[in-house]
Amino acid sequence: MHQPTTKNRALLILLAAVTLAFGAILLPLHGAIFWGLVLAILFAPLHRRLLARLPRRPTLAALLTLGACLLIVILPMLAVATSVVQEAGGVYQRVRSGQVNFGDYAQQIWSAMPAWMLRILESLHLGTLGELQTKLASFGAQATQFLANQAVSAGSNTLEFIVNFGVMLYLLFFLLRDGPQLAARIRNAIPLDEAHKRELSAKFITVIRATVKGNVAVAATQGALGGLIFWILNIEGPVLWGVIMAFLSLLPAVGASLIWGPVALYFLATGSTWQGITLVLYGIGVIGVVDNVLRPVLVGKDTKMPDYVVLISTLGGMALFGLTGFVIGPVIAALFIATWDLYSPPARIG
Repeated sequence: MHQPTTKNRALLILLAAVTLAFGAILLPLHGAIFWGLVLAILFAPLHRRLLARLPRRPTLAALLTLGACLLIVILPMLAVATSVVQEAGGVYQRVRSGQVNFGDYAQQIWSAMPAWMLRILESLHLGTLGELQTKLASFGAQATQFLANQAVSAGSNTLEFIVNFGVMLYLLFFLLRDGPQLAARIRNAIPLDEAHKRELSAKFITVIRATVKGNVAVAATQGALGGLIFWILNIEGPVLWGVIMAFLSLLPAVGASLIWGPVALYFLATGSTWQGITLVLYGIGVIGVVDNVLRPVLVGKDTKMPDYVVLISTLGGMALFGLTGFVIGPVIAALFIATWDLYSPPARIG
């Protein structure tokens, strides 16, 4: 019995070593691989319908599904990204040229402040207009420096983006065409009961679909609504601010208000009362309702996770993995709950 046990241990050590090595090789492309997998899961139902109509042409069905993914998801996102880059460049140039002056904004807000608010500012050591202008000028300099660094970074990472984009599309095609066979091999290799594997696999797919569709739907809706009201109120760069609100909406409850809230306060402080009141009512009654209504329905309902678990796992995932973490965090949380449910004994009542 000793010799087979030794061979099994050696095989497990070799398996762990080559798996870690292969993971290290794939690590630089983890974003492309992850989003290729996510898009394959999201578009799998469409691919199955096409494959039912083209049973003897799986490659064509995969190509048609890939084309649908390009038209529905990828090309619109690239178009929005192009508009954002153009508007961000315009804002950056106006800040550099002095057309956008934070000191002027401070002067307008300062003159509209009541006495009690000025006393609060004094307690915060912002008691003079000069001090406030200095701090805002410093903030403006830091913001422009950040924009400049991001522009340089974006230019230097163009080749990396093209490579990752190509890898994602290439991998997506093969995951669509050969995904069921690959998934079956992975399931067969996992040393768990078949029922457990089916349950964990179903939970994994359900959480990815619910999280991506739910968060993306909420983000796109809030960003579009925010950009629309900014355009109506003639606020410069509505597409840029709409996209920023969409990204911030990944933070449940408070996300988009971090943009429209200060703008509304600026309107109210500078005498643009109807614009400020309109933006406040619209932000609370329209943008806020989208987050409070759609997110629990689209994310929490399908994942069967409490809202606070969705919130904590989303924030923690984004802190660890960046933007991709808004999917990875809830997936890990759902698998954690599902795994413990498999092995926890049923509760006894009475």
